[in-house]
Amino acid sequence: MTGGAVLMYKVAIRVVLQSALTFRTWQVNVLPKKWRHRDVLRDTIFALSSGHGKCGVSVIRTSGPASLDALQLLTRRKQLPSPRKVTLTPIFCPKSEELLDRGLVVWFSGPHSFTGEDCCEYHVHGGPAVVRGVLQALGGIDTLRQAEPGEFTKRAFQNGKLDLTEVEGLGDLIHADTEVQRRQALRQMSGELGKLYQRWSNRLMTAVAHIEAYIDFSEDDNVEDDVLTAVDEEVQRLRKELEEHLSDSRRGERLRDGIHVVLAGATNAGKSSLLNVLCQRPAAIVSPIPGTTRDVVETTLNIGGYPIIMCDTAGLRDSEDPVEKEGVRRAKERQGEADILVAVVDSSMVGLDKDYLLAHLQGFLFARLQADDFSGVILVLNKVDLLQQSTFNHLQGLCGDPDLPTFCLLSCHSGQGVGDLLAILRRHLEDLCGDPMEGSPSITQVRHRQHHTKCLEALQQYSVYREQDLVIAAEELRIALRQLGMITGKVGAEDILDIIFRDFCIGK
Repeated sequence: MTGGAVLMYKVAIRVVLQSALTFRTWQVNVLPKKWRHRDVLRDTIFALSSGHGKCGVSVIRTSGPASLDALQLLTRRKQLPSPRKVTLTPIFCPKSEELLDRGLVVWFSGPHSFTGEDCCEYHVHGGPAVVRGVLQALGGIDTLRQAEPGEFTKRAFQNGKLDLTEVEGLGDLIHADTEVQRRQALRQMSGELGKLYQRWSNRLMTAVAHIEAYIDFSEDDNVEDDVLTAVDEEVQRLRKELEEHLSDSRRGERLRDGIHVVLAGATNAGKSSLLNVLCQRPAAIVSPIPGTTRDVVETTLNIGGYPIIMCDTAGLRDSEDPVEKEGVRRAKERQGEADILVAVVDSSMVGLDKDYLLAHLQGFLFARLQADDFSGVILVLNKVDLLQQSTFNHLQGLCGDPDLPTFCLLSCHSGQGVGDLLAILRRHLEDLCGDPMEGSPSITQVRHRQHHTKCLEALQQYSVYREQDLVIAAEELRIALRQLGMITGKVGAEDILDIIFRDFCIGK
């Protein structure tokens, strides 16, 4: 074996070992425990894929090599239906030979199916007895078993039909409550986020392959010296792109989980009344007794397609009551956590002077309004139905004052100004989350952000070790690559080896 071939063998062994560690780390951190170290792909699984309960049509799915046998047993058909075409057929119980239903059957031949395996869907009438009968018939076949939660999607991932970001996008789409959530989930499920991360992985993979080749073959003059310069420049570009991706103010995560909007202010300012008006139901108790609300009352709302979690909090005042004191503490804590803070003020209790109004806000909302920072704050002057017209006109004239936060005049009693508040809220929501269909796709999961942060740290460490020890610097690049691979679930030895053989003619 020539010297070049020996060196190539060494670098191949190193890459394979690193990839094995990568897969093990990914397996430990990503896959649920019940799916680790277990080969379930030989089984054929079945489950109800549509929602539970009475409905017009229910869909029951099978996936695996015995799907065809099950189809022939249940339909008594000897000829296989045309793939991806709907066929009306009677459905029988194989054991009792009883007719269960007349339904539609769709056959999907692997790998052209959702899971990548042979699949069959039974579209039957949605009565509980029909669904139960078909499921029992499938369960009576020895080669089939009940699917575990999420197992169809897991098989789609393992068979390369979906990456992890697409799997998460599918889950988000199923649980989407608003239009904007749906658009973000659809974009992620279509693979845009995964493709972005895969492009970064491919570039980083190339950098790893080049630095590996330089370490092992530079002494034989088979690798040019400017290879390291190219790697350094690529790492710097990746660092910049990752930093920009991470500095998105958590837009995608806020949109996925819901934007926290907190109602805060003094007692009897009308916070609970405003909550009831916005959600159009008596979600909070309203009474003229100060300090009625003592805990945080939460409700979910859809405003302009954006999901929000609206929180009513205890009125801020000094109290000797230990329960109310705890409520005030929680209210101040929620102020600091709020994405949008709605400061509710009784307009009949404040002076007309702007400075007096600012002092009032600072006194009750000090946790958020330090240093005159009104970002993410909406001021609601409530109970304007109690004001004289001249006072109302004066307060209206303060709208747009740059020294005051965005505010509106409102009456929970008459409904005046509620539309203005909703319009202001929507503008704030658009500023926070933007349009998920525009620009680069956003991070949607805490898991993604954690892996990106670790990847960025590894790239920064590469620059630290670059002049000290090239081997350690290369290991930092491999750590960065593993972190990106954990997001999509795609990284392997073959990818790095292909680049080494493609870009370098070493050992012929």
